[in-house]
Order: sequence, then structure tokens, then C-alpha cells
Amino acid sequence: MPRTTIADVAQAAGVSVSTVSRALRGLDRVSPETRERIEQEAKRLHFSFSKSASSLASGKTMRVAVLLPNEISSWFNAHAFEGIYEVMSKAGYDIVPYIVWTQDDLDAFFQNLPGNRNVDAVIVNSFNIVPEEVEKLSNMKVPIVGINIPSINGFNATVSIDDRQAMHVAVKHLFSMGHRRIAYAYETSNDNNQNMVFSAEARLHGLMETAEERKMTVERIAIRNYEDATNTILNSLLTMDPAPTALYCESDELALPVIYKLCQYGHAVPQELSVIGFDDVPLAAKIGLTTLHQDPFNMGENAARKMLSVMSGKTPKPLHETLQAQLMMRETTAFID
Repeated sequence: MPRTTIADVAQAAGVSVSTVSRALRGLDRVSPETRERIEQEAKRLHFSFSKSASSLASGKTMRVAVLLPNEISSWFNAHAFEGIYEVMSKAGYDIVPYIVWTQDDLDAFFQNLPGNRNVDAVIVNSFNIVPEEVEKLSNMKVPIVGINIPSINGFNATVSIDDRQAMHVAVKHLFSMGHRRIAYAYETSNDNNQNMVFSAEARLHGLMETAEERKMTVERIAIRNYEDATNTILNSLLTMDPAPTALYCESDELALPVIYKLCQYGHAVPQELSVIGFDDVPLAAKIGLTTLHQDPFNMGENAARKMLSVMSGKTPKPLHETLQAQLMMRETTAFID
């Protein structure tokens, strides 16, 4: 059978080819009734525009770049990306992930972008980009939306978790249960590239501020990205003198295997050591981990909706959205004598 053409749709709907083109590309000067009739006929005839042809006509690539720190498979990155995809794909956009391990990777992206001009918009997830890079996008008329970024300057819209406030809540929880000496385990960059570990830095500062206010002692366990995180935490805990009464982990991904190993070695949680995490991954509830809940899928959706508003010339509301993490009190924290 011959392939259905735009002329076939126009004939079936009783309109001109140019009207079909405007209707299926979402342009104006088409009445709602006519647009609906054209869409129904296009669906019945299994007709759709070639994305590349439509892009040439509109001057848009129909692609959005998502800049992700480190691996795409991490819990937060994967769920934020999925949320972005859920919204943007339904609007007809392809989502292109760019994995940014180092500042050099980020520099290369911005150096190549003006020449390639292969995306219509950029979403930055959980790390900092310098004002010069934001300005470059602005000059190219490429909108930029941020998820968990340290500065909103130059961004068209943002959605973030208040990491510092979340740490205040968690530390206050431990303090209320009698804990005065705690350990904090967190991952840190081994190349002094702080742009790539924004959330980690914000959480560390929030924890230290609250602990100092309450005269609590904090033993830091910094984990380099080439180290075995679980063993590094356990070795540090078992050699601290005096021992901490609580362990706060930067993420559930760090906390869960430590709890498993502690139980294997005969150390009871929370009787000997309270443990608290951050994220509230699905396994956290099953294990009974006390943790801070955040929803990266929802954040990705919100960021994508803001991007669509910006791209259509509208102002998202709220423009810069700050979400509060919720403390999930479960079985891995307890009062001490």
C-alpha cells in the first residue's frame, strides 16, 4: 500500500494541506473544531510528521539536553531523568543525557554547543555551572532550568530540595533522642571538583551548623570515589574512641549496606548505633531505615513543566521552587540512656 501523505489527510478532513500542517504542528489560526477533525483523520490514516522535516520547518531540533553529574544509573539521577522524560516526551521532545564527570566534560559541552546548536533547551541536574556558561546559553536563546543547583542566577526556572534544612531536621531528631556524638559518612570528589558534588557539600554544611549550635561532636568519614564505601565506614566506626552513638549517612545507598554489615558483625542497630540516611529509596521502608524523603521523579517532572512554560513564552509559577525533605522516622534510630 502507498504511504499516507499530508494531502490524504487534507482530503479526508476537507481542508487545505497548509491547514493540516499548522494543526499538526500546534500552530495558531486553526479553530479547535478543525484541529480536532484533522487530528482524528491523521490518527485514522496513521499519519505523522517526520520529526526531522518538522524541525527543519520550525527551526527547532525538538531535543532537550539533560546534564547529569557522574553516572546516570544513580538513584537520584535515574529518577529525575525519568520524570523529565515523562513530561518532555509527551510534548514531542527527545531527551538527550549528557554525563558530566569533570569540569572538562562540562567545558567541552559548552564549547561544542554553539557550533552544533543541536538542542532547544538545557536542564542541569544537581551541580553548579559558572555564570559565563549560563550567559552563553542566554545569548543563544537557549533556556536553562536547574534541579538542585546552588545558584539560581541566570536560570529561567529551578526546582530544588533544601538540603541544609533537611540536615537541620535530621540532626535535631538525633539530638532529641539523646545523641551528642555522631559520625557523618559522605562521598567526596578526589579531584577537588566541588561543582560536581553540590548536594553533598550543602548537606555537610547544614549538618555542621546544626551540630555546632547544639554542641554535638561530629566525626567525619569522607569517602573518595575510588574507595570501598562500606568498608571505609565500618573501619572508621570501629576505630573511633570514644565511639559515636549515631551514624548519619549522606544517602541511603551508603546507609543500607552498613546496617547489613553491622548486624553480620554482631553490632545491633539501633541498640548500639542509630543509623539515619537520606533519599528514602524503596528498600529503605522495607528495612525500616530512618531517612529523609525526597522525590527526584517529581522534581524532574516539575523541572520539565517549567521548561515547557518557558519555551512557550510563559512564566512558570513558582519560578524558583524549593521543596522540603520529610523525615521518615523508622526503626534504625532510638533513644539512648
